[in-house]
Amino acid sequence: MNHPDRRTRRVVEPAGRAAQHAVQNNAVQNNAVRNAVRKHVAEKHVVQKRKEKNVKLRWGALTLAGVLALAACGAESGAPSAKAGADGGGDGGSLVWAVETQPITFNPHQWGQNKARLLVHNQFDALIARGGNGEFLPWLATSWKVSPDGLTYTFELRDDVTFHDGEKFDAASVKANLDQLVSPGYNAALGAIQLRNFEKAEATAPHTLKVTLKAPDGLFLDFLSSPYAGQVSPKSLKSAKDLKAGGVDVVGTGPFILDRFTPGQEVHYKRNPDYRWPPTGAAHQGPAHLAEITYRFLPEAAVRVGALTSGQVQVIEGVPATEIGLIKSDPELKLETSLNSGSAFSYYFNVSRPPFDDKRVREAFRDAVDVDAVLNSVYQGTAKRAWSVIGQGSPQFYDPSLEKTFGNNPERANRLLDEAGWKERDAEGFRVKDGKRLTVRTVNAAPFVRDRRDVLAQAVQAAVKQSAGIDFQVKIVDQGTAQKAVEDNEYEIFENSRGDTDAGAALNLILAKDAAINRTKFGSAELDKLLADASAASDLAKRKELYAKAQKTVITDEALLLPLYVPADQIAYGASVTGVTFEPVSGTPNSAYDIRTGT
Repeated sequence: MNHPDRRTRRVVEPAGRAAQHAVQNNAVQNNAVRNAVRKHVAEKHVVQKRKEKNVKLRWGALTLAGVLALAACGAESGAPSAKAGADGGGDGGSLVWAVETQPITFNPHQWGQNKARLLVHNQFDALIARGGNGEFLPWLATSWKVSPDGLTYTFELRDDVTFHDGEKFDAASVKANLDQLVSPGYNAALGAIQLRNFEKAEATAPHTLKVTLKAPDGLFLDFLSSPYAGQVSPKSLKSAKDLKAGGVDVVGTGPFILDRFTPGQEVHYKRNPDYRWPPTGAAHQGPAHLAEITYRFLPEAAVRVGALTSGQVQVIEGVPATEIGLIKSDPELKLETSLNSGSAFSYYFNVSRPPFDDKRVREAFRDAVDVDAVLNSVYQGTAKRAWSVIGQGSPQFYDPSLEKTFGNNPERANRLLDEAGWKERDAEGFRVKDGKRLTVRTVNAAPFVRDRRDVLAQAVQAAVKQSAGIDFQVKIVDQGTAQKAVEDNEYEIFENSRGDTDAGAALNLILAKDAAINRTKFGSAELDKLLADASAASDLAKRKELYAKAQKTVITDEALLLPLYVPADQIAYGASVTGVTFEPVSGTPNSAYDIRTGT
């Protein structure tokens, strides 16, 4: 089950020419790093088997040279090194953080990768923060009032905030952001879901904003605390060269200023010396401790771990299960983990086309997979099994009654497929009906593949073939190809997880009939009403009741998806680094504002 199937196709193409050129220019250096890491890993296992207690597992000179070559190739002079950060200590110095995913945008309004969330609040602040118990706390908005009918929100804003370009933050700038968010062609999904009830914003005083909604919306404050609501300078909204992509000319009010982005390599931020407005609950006041921070894009897990253990970076996110033991056993390293909020990572079945237009086939696919065994083979006991569209990282809405109600029943899977007419087998053991093989496809955009999901797909692929004779084909492609597959309806399985702080926002995007990413193509007036009523409600118990019914509908009644695991973030860092934390509700890494290096 751990071996890749030959039918798994990986075609990864950069989205733009700049990224393509950067990747091409770095091919030799990246290969050198990969080869060095593989050599290091092989040597490590030999050492462990011989139990040589005095051997320190560290990269050798070859790995060091490879990582340095990767950092230097194409980068501008003056990029901080890990050593500089270690020597800086306290206030000042620099930090190098290796991340799994390169953002597809640096504009918070266009944010969509949960793995890139940690970058947003370096550069952009929101109106509202979240506390440890999920409560809403002041940030750029010092207070707010909601009218009894739930249609009017009045916000009092800070009067001492400036954008990185010198523009003043005020009620007019917040209005400009909200108006931009609902402007045609800017972010249609956001306008149709999160801001579907937004009617207008008015600056009633320099630092007083009045927002009017078309209908009560229990998710509105959650939206204002999300990365989507990061405040962008009105000047940037008007004059940025590529507003949707973001970059150095799309600026915010945050503790760091983005000043350099090298596609395929890294993004660099410098401290905002004027920062005086952290969210309520921050560990300190005033500017960030770090003078600068570099996020290096290292998508291969072994390369990230090697960069950390060799001292070339001080922090990494995305620690593979195979290396957790190594990290934990090293007294010079620390490991922190946190479950993400929102929806679980699941396989959503496209019911608009065969074979998943037949509920029996959907149920059979689920029953053909021993999810626990698959997860253990890929993640070695570190992944949290999912049972519903909502993950256990959102306990206020998760329905535990769904646990152990489906899956891992090959006998039933085969009986269902027989009943559905898939009785014959071809020479390769796949089921056939009317001369056509029982084939289902998933088409994924490379920038959204995280957590070894490609390896997980291979394990599921092997499981459904062995247990039920299903031909599961996996394709990892560039964004354009993936989008075309969606537009042409040429897929049977859609893979997705959402990191929304309120799981209701995720359900509205995925399950509603006309939702922006409803890739199941399933529509139900009853389900839509459950979601709408839950979104409008302010009573938590009522919302939980409604979402429990929605979960039962999609999991039990319709079998629209196969939940697999609850996404989580893992951060490993050197002992000299402090202030590494997770956002209290989303469970994703916090910004670098409170981080410091040295003793």
